[in-house]
Amino acid sequence: MVELTKNNLSRNLYLNCIHEFSWGFGIAFHTTYAIIPLFLKKLGAPDAVIISVAGLFSILIAFPMFFSAILGRNIRNIKKAVFLSHSVVLPPIFFTGFIFAFLAPTGPNAWMYYYVCFILYCLAVGFIIPIWTDFLAHIFPRENRGHYLGISFAFNSIGGFAGGIIVKILLNSSIPFPNNFGWGFIIMGISMGLGILVYLFYNVGNKTDKTPHKTIAVFWQDTKNIIQSHVNFRRYLLSRILITAHFPAMSLYAVYTQELFGFNISEAGLFIVLQVITFSLGSVASGKIGDRWGHKTAIILSFSGYLLAIIFTIFATSMIHVYAIFLSLGLGHGGFMPSAMNMVYEFAESRDSKTYMALIDTFLAPFVLLMIIGASVLDPIIGTRNLFVLAGFLIAIGLLLLTFWVKEPRLYPHKAAD
Repeated sequence: MVELTKNNLSRNLYLNCIHEFSWGFGIAFHTTYAIIPLFLKKLGAPDAVIISVAGLFSILIAFPMFFSAILGRNIRNIKKAVFLSHSVVLPPIFFTGFIFAFLAPTGPNAWMYYYVCFILYCLAVGFIIPIWTDFLAHIFPRENRGHYLGISFAFNSIGGFAGGIIVKILLNSSIPFPNNFGWGFIIMGISMGLGILVYLFYNVGNKTDKTPHKTIAVFWQDTKNIIQSHVNFRRYLLSRILITAHFPAMSLYAVYTQELFGFNISEAGLFIVLQVITFSLGSVASGKIGDRWGHKTAIILSFSGYLLAIIFTIFATSMIHVYAIFLSLGLGHGGFMPSAMNMVYEFAESRDSKTYMALIDTFLAPFVLLMIIGASVLDPIIGTRNLFVLAGFLIAIGLLLLTFWVKEPRLYPHKAAD
């Protein structure tokens, strides 16, 4: 790959901040922790469907990841690949916006129209991630990638802050339901589309290395070798299993607290604003902590934010606690992005980061599904509050495993031959 100069890196950082701002602004209209659960609830979706949202997102993005990694195993023009792959996400967004802004379906089955579009959206996002992961490895150097990503993802939260304000205004406007949500999805698509266009202007050297063409058979053999020989990576995957309890909990925060305190649905905009404030802080802090003390430390702090959100939910007695939930959630989400991405790079070392990224989400997908099914079954039996208690317990155990069982990949590199 062509060596990037300091000016190239600065340009890439500026462009990545613009891209992340655009996507952060757009995704504010489609958050799995507030907007989607409340939207589905108002559409009359069953509780099991609402519980599934965050987890289903994780499961569905895992399905196309290996397909994307296989297709991208011999990419030479990474800038073109990341631009085209991101463009796949726009059709389901605009289609959803058109349905609810102009057709405005109602009735007991109206939620199904959205759910189909949501599934298509998730699959499109899953196709993006491995190629995007590889792209980030091309535009920022390994030694301070956490710093660059932390700043970039902070701008994602700034965009989310602005988007959250617009969400609140939109949901408080005279535009009736569900047209207001439909227009929100259209705004989301426009903003994300502008962010995709930014990819055309990055300084990215085309691959000119001597990496041989990799057949599918070789790709699968490499994948098998990773699973069999990379012990620390396996430990990381196993520790992440219990932390998947976060997904059904995330879908329930807004719905559960609305039932407790009866707030207006427009409060979702404020939740987004609060979440992105700490998202920004968590993102920058995670990048700096990871670069200095290791990205395992950073991701532990990130997951601790998820646990803190559950604790506030369990003991919620006022709207102050509700706001604290989303502040904690933002801290977790913000810290997760740079730390998780850099954990992938450090596990992969000089190997294919796309494969490692695909392995993580594909491996965790069945367990996310198990958590969703378990939560859906247990919720009417033990109650939502006790469900949060159980989720918190599982996350705490996962955190202990991650802390004391998984080694910092930077300090303990994988010794197996590639």
